Amino acid sequence: MPFTCNEPAVPTVQQDDAAVRITRWDFAPGAATGWHTHGFPYFVVMLTDAVMRYEINGAVSEVRLKAGQSYQRPAGIEHDVMNGGDAPMAFVEIEIKRPGDLKVSEASSK
Repeated sequence: MPFTCNEPAVPTVQQDDAAVRITRWDFAPGAATGWHTHGFPYFVVMLTDAVMRYEINGAVSEVRLKAGQSYQRPAGIEHDVMNGGDAPMAFVEIEIKRPGDLKVSEASSK
């Protein structure tokens, strides 16, 4: 059964350039991203332990994730993501626009 959103998740774009978009997502319990499709492959790194619900093609699934855990997905899958737990959930999403353009900055290489 599809889920309904109590409130929207809050995205905070941390970096957006020609090569990458990095967004922190914060979810209150029951909050959801809303339906969306990524135009780029992306990685997610959990900042909190969480019960993540997601809907793809009418099927709702639930997964328990730990802070520090990560996963990747290809571009082009329409989906919705919801905090299915009773505590706040947060993750950082890293969309790779042009992998060949990624450069390590002097500050991040130390």
